[in-house]
Amino acid sequence: MKRFLKSTVAGVTLAALMSSLPVMAAETGLDPNAKQGGGIVITYKDDVATLDPAIGYDWQNWSMIKSLFDGLMDYEPGTTNLRPGLAESYEATADGLTYTFKLREGVKFHNGRVMTAEDVKYSLDRVTNPKTQSPGAGFFGSIKGYDAISSGSVETLEGVTVVDPQTVKIELSRPDATFLHVMALNFASVVAKEAVDAAGADFGRAPVGTGAFKLAEWTLGQRVVFERNADFWRQGLPYLDQITFEIGQEPIVALLRLQKGEVDVPGDGIPPAKFTEVMADPAQKARVIEGGQLHTGYITMNVAIAPFDKVEVRQAVNMAINKQRITQIINNRAVPANQPLPPSMPGYDPSYEGYAFDQAKAKELLASAGLKDGFETELFVMNTDPNPRIAQAIQQDLAAIGIKASIQSLAQANVIAAGGEKDQAPMIWSGGMAWIADFPDPSNFYGPILGCAGAVQGGWNWSWYCNEDLDKLAAEADSMADPAKAAERNALWSQIYGKVMADAPWVPVFNEQRFTMKSERMGGADALYVDPVSIPVNYDYVYVTDVQ
Repeated sequence: MKRFLKSTVAGVTLAALMSSLPVMAAETGLDPNAKQGGGIVITYKDDVATLDPAIGYDWQNWSMIKSLFDGLMDYEPGTTNLRPGLAESYEATADGLTYTFKLREGVKFHNGRVMTAEDVKYSLDRVTNPKTQSPGAGFFGSIKGYDAISSGSVETLEGVTVVDPQTVKIELSRPDATFLHVMALNFASVVAKEAVDAAGADFGRAPVGTGAFKLAEWTLGQRVVFERNADFWRQGLPYLDQITFEIGQEPIVALLRLQKGEVDVPGDGIPPAKFTEVMADPAQKARVIEGGQLHTGYITMNVAIAPFDKVEVRQAVNMAINKQRITQIINNRAVPANQPLPPSMPGYDPSYEGYAFDQAKAKELLASAGLKDGFETELFVMNTDPNPRIAQAIQQDLAAIGIKASIQSLAQANVIAAGGEKDQAPMIWSGGMAWIADFPDPSNFYGPILGCAGAVQGGWNWSWYCNEDLDKLAAEADSMADPAKAAERNALWSQIYGKVMADAPWVPVFNEQRFTMKSERMGGADALYVDPVSIPVNYDYVYVTDVQ
């Protein structure tokens, strides 16, 4: 028996169930108003860290990588509905333990070579091999042989088998309700082995994939240029001939250039200082795009660095932060958060009240931890507005209970790097790098950022929190693939996050909506945001209206 079900926020737990027919690729209809040709300009303040799909994991490079690479699965533009990608179809056993993917024929890498099942296996072996240091390796934990490869004892995944050049079989060690979503992540992208071998550690600056665009130029600190892949396997796409990412542009300058018609998308969004002005101008407001997000902005406390190894200290910090005041800094484009999951995510517990803003109680907790006079620490923050201002508000709140936090305002890549080292960042404000769901399932807010698998060098569990008992409960929850158990599964996730909040490695601060703008000539607006999946821009479907 086999079944393909489009995933939705309500039905994601059905993903591992099967029906009697294999799923066939269903192409999304192309926009009849689209014209082929032309290019767009997108600005960013900071340079791109990497374009390696096994490594890149921030909101800036995520959509860029998605334009260069493909995986076995994908999402219909503008939705959370799964569809086949490089797989033409797939079948799965009734127990949800074995998936067999039939690959599209004739798909070419950017170097001209035809992709085969061997490339799929190599790519999955590579992303899970600890030598790669992929922050996404833990997503693949349900594949048979994952523990062996992650320990370094073997070089390949036992559960991934090449059946023939066009067929790959993936066996799981347990049912996994999130598996098909994992196959749609950038981390599951198929790469060309010879290109990785040739570039070595520099593959992230010389990427070779099968995506709609290919890298044409990368001048560090200045620009990254993508050009149309004429051999792209989705007929008629992409529309654009070129995308130019201009680096080193302050967000306010980028907005002014947009208003002059020199820029098409300000990649860092609308500067908070200009948000009210933009929204008050009908002409500018008409070009604003609001993306609903499964998002939580938070403060991490590194449990491996004293005194954050004491739960009372972490709970005190939770009580010290005035979240309502912080949301005002960003023009109330968010609501205060009290738990890791955003309110629209399955598993969110509406009855959980969280930690009240109570600085007097926070002082009592510090005193009970032997720190009545407070302590000194560091707060790392991304240096793009409004994050330094938010960090200052956090700094003031901490000072009110005796914690003196010096602010380390750094480029995004440097903050991420510090968080990925066990001894470098006592506290991080996640703004600009805050968590948006990779896929619409409660497990995604646990594994990479709160689970033991993410508490590794280069990982995104910046609190370095690892509770093995909760990891076991998380694995149990992800094994509940039967739709009849959806409510039970969500209740278990609520329990898990309640226990996380009791341990308090985070301060969940707010759940934010994302706003950006586009130039008047840009079409394909419906594909600019694919939410709640964290692919902020789907460049494949973007076009310009001034092409003759």
